[in-house]
Amino acid sequence: MTNLQYILGQVAAPQKSIENTLGLLAEDCTIPFIARYRKDMTGNLDEVVIEQIAKLSQAYDAITKRKDAILKSIAEQNALTPELNQKITASFDLTEIEDLYLPYKKKKKTRADAAREKGLEPLAKIIMAQNADDVDFIAAKYLNDKVGNEDEALQGARDIIAEWINENVYIRKSLRRIFGRKAAITTKAVKTADPEKAKKFEQYLDWSENLTKAPSHRLLAMLRAENEGIIKFKVDIDSEEAIDLMDEAIIKNKKETAVHLKKAIDDSYKRLLAPAISNEVLLEAKTKADAVAIQVFAGNLGQLLLAPPLGAKRILAIDPGFRSGCKIVCLDEKGDLLYNETIFPHAPQNETAIAMKKIRSMVNAYKIDAISIGNGTASRETEYFIKKIAFDTPPQVFVVSEAGASVYSASKIARDEFPKYDVTVRGAVSIGRRLSDPLAELVKIDPKAIGVGQYQHDVDQGNLKNELDTVVMRCVNSVGVNVNTASKSLLGYVSGIGEKLAENIVAYRSENGPFEDRRQLKKVPRLGEKAYQQAAAFIRIPNGKNPLDNSAVHPEAYPIVEKMAKDLKLKAADLISNKEAIAKVNVAGYVTPEIGQLGLKDILKELEKPGLDPRKAARVFEFDPNVKTIADLRTGMVLPGIVNNITNFGCFVDIGIKESGLVHISQLKEGFVSDVNEVVKLHQHVQVKVAEVDEQRKRIQLTMIL
Repeated sequence: MTNLQYILGQVAAPQKSIENTLGLLAEDCTIPFIARYRKDMTGNLDEVVIEQIAKLSQAYDAITKRKDAILKSIAEQNALTPELNQKITASFDLTEIEDLYLPYKKKKKTRADAAREKGLEPLAKIIMAQNADDVDFIAAKYLNDKVGNEDEALQGARDIIAEWINENVYIRKSLRRIFGRKAAITTKAVKTADPEKAKKFEQYLDWSENLTKAPSHRLLAMLRAENEGIIKFKVDIDSEEAIDLMDEAIIKNKKETAVHLKKAIDDSYKRLLAPAISNEVLLEAKTKADAVAIQVFAGNLGQLLLAPPLGAKRILAIDPGFRSGCKIVCLDEKGDLLYNETIFPHAPQNETAIAMKKIRSMVNAYKIDAISIGNGTASRETEYFIKKIAFDTPPQVFVVSEAGASVYSASKIARDEFPKYDVTVRGAVSIGRRLSDPLAELVKIDPKAIGVGQYQHDVDQGNLKNELDTVVMRCVNSVGVNVNTASKSLLGYVSGIGEKLAENIVAYRSENGPFEDRRQLKKVPRLGEKAYQQAAAFIRIPNGKNPLDNSAVHPEAYPIVEKMAKDLKLKAADLISNKEAIAKVNVAGYVTPEIGQLGLKDILKELEKPGLDPRKAARVFEFDPNVKTIADLRTGMVLPGIVNNITNFGCFVDIGIKESGLVHISQLKEGFVSDVNEVVKLHQHVQVKVAEVDEQRKRIQLTMIL
């Protein structure tokens, strides 16, 4: 099976599209570049399908590499028969391949190995052949200085048979099917566990359910409980059904050998097969649960990164606090720090009048357009305090998520940006910047620290990182990056750039001043033709020499735009935002080997609205002023809220207090909901009703069915 055939069996896309995509990936083209600028070659495949093709291609290579290693290992043991070679070569099921390799795999010394060393394998073969009747008499022939009696000889023979049964491909496949359908996960509380910790996992202290029906979040919760020593669990099936299947497959008659085969079967199942296959199905279920949780996290992260930006505004940002005060920073339109100070409007200092005067003075002095307040401790109190100030021209007031701000403030990125300031100032700057441009600020933070997932610390960390990096790259490139203001962190996610080239771009910019056109990128050290091809169209240069440099039109298409303009007796710049002129262009006349009609239509769309930001504009939101703590909540209250996390079982809503409330998937709307994202998105403004409040456990149940 070729790479192409392997992918065709799993991706619903035309063969030519997959072939061309594989060719582009082999040329080191990035997924954002392929999806946006090679549509005619891929047949307009989107990024998700291209990512799937890339992953399957990597999986094919990994399977092929593993098969080669296995075939080499068996050949070195002089055990590679033509039949075995054909079976391994034809299979692309890693589980099946590993089953075929199992008898030849180097492993620790087993009971069967010890029996072979005692010369008992011929006896095992006689029993397995099932032709003999007087087994004890035959066993006596195998007594030696290492085998003292017939029972010892027969036990050794059964150990060898148990291993053969364990290595039987048919048996393993059949048992996997039963485990796959009927395996149950059963938990029991650990008596010595910390009672306080156990409270979080109360539901799972005595639990049982079919493994395949356990949703992702529940399985991951049980695994975490086991890791923390709260519960013990096992994965098992009805052993009678499994052993009956094995008996039927192995025992052929009722001769005396059947008794020994039955003992070997029971031993093989309990000691070898059940533990191994139980672990396998659990690992498979965990892998699936990981994939679901990672997708939830990735979806939330994508929505968070593409949250509405306020744009280039002057912002006063507040990291609120009580005893330690509120850290204030003033930022200009570029997000540069102009001023910082600490005020103490709350208890115990209660310097409210002084704080009001200072805020009003700062708003006037730095021509502040908006105020950004972190949503942590003292957030609501600070919001009320700000709204009491009599401004000459009231700025807009926003409450933004602080998630990850403390991680950023202590990071090397923050220290490099603000070497002269402490973590409190850096944290406040992050709160302000994530209002003006969430994407540009949040890329500086490890996505896991942002807290918009479920069980992100329990899933495969390598897979999680790869998926989140892909999401960040997709978001960054969908928006585009101003090369003259972007941080190193943001530039690092641009198609074809990466961390090292991002450093070089920033260094070049510092030394030579702002970029004036995209071609200047080629002067950046180590930024060659390939990197330029992949990156150029995702880079934006506002007010540059060429207006097209502030659009998503790729430089390779500039000659086409110039020809379009010339045919209309215009300059290329005159086509930009000129709907009348653009409507006259017949794309069929401008097709080239590299850019077909799909690409040309994209070019015209971009010329109509160059550099259009796909994100919506930020909107002011106000919580219910009467609700400040969980103690203020009453069943039946209808409150405004903001969706701040999405899981498979529902969404969490910020209603303006420390604790977020849960809207279970069954409470999102009337009728059945299969996917939470069908109903809500991250940062969506919603109306919720309080269904239940558990003040002691700090849990709030909400409903959107009003």
